[in-house]
Amino acid sequence: MLPFYLRILLVAGAVLALVVVGRQVRRQKILVEDAVFWVVLAAIFIVLAVFPGVAIELAHALGFMSASNFVYLAIIVLLLWKVFTNSGEISRLKTRVNELAQEVALAHKDDAGADGAAKARAREAERDA
Repeated sequence: MLPFYLRILLVAGAVLALVVVGRQVRRQKILVEDAVFWVVLAAIFIVLAVFPGVAIELAHALGFMSASNFVYLAIIVLLLWKVFTNSGEISRLKTRVNELAQEVALAHKDDAGADGAAKARAREAERDA
C-alpha cells in the first residue's frame, strides 16, 4: 500500500504542477506542446494517488519491494527523460542561433560593402565633376 502521506504528496504536487503550468501557458512563457508533458505527468500522479492498487500491482510485477520505491523511480526516470529531450532541443536551438548569427553578420558585411562602394563612387563622381 502507498503511504497516505505519499498519496497526499502526489495529489498536492499534481495540483501545484497544473497551476504553475496553467499560469505559464497563459503568460506565454511555455509552449502548449511542452505543457502537455506536465499535464500528463500530473494526471498520472493523480491516478496513482487515487488508485494506489495500480502502483502496487506494477511494483510487484516489476519486482520492487514497495510501491513507494516504484513511484519514486518512475518520477526520477520521467524527469531524466524530460531533461534529456530538453538537452537535445537546446542543442538544436544553439546550432540554429549560431547559423542565424552568421547569416546576419554576412548580411551586414554585404550591406557595409555595398555602402562603401557607393560612397567611393560618389567621391569619384565629385572629383570628376
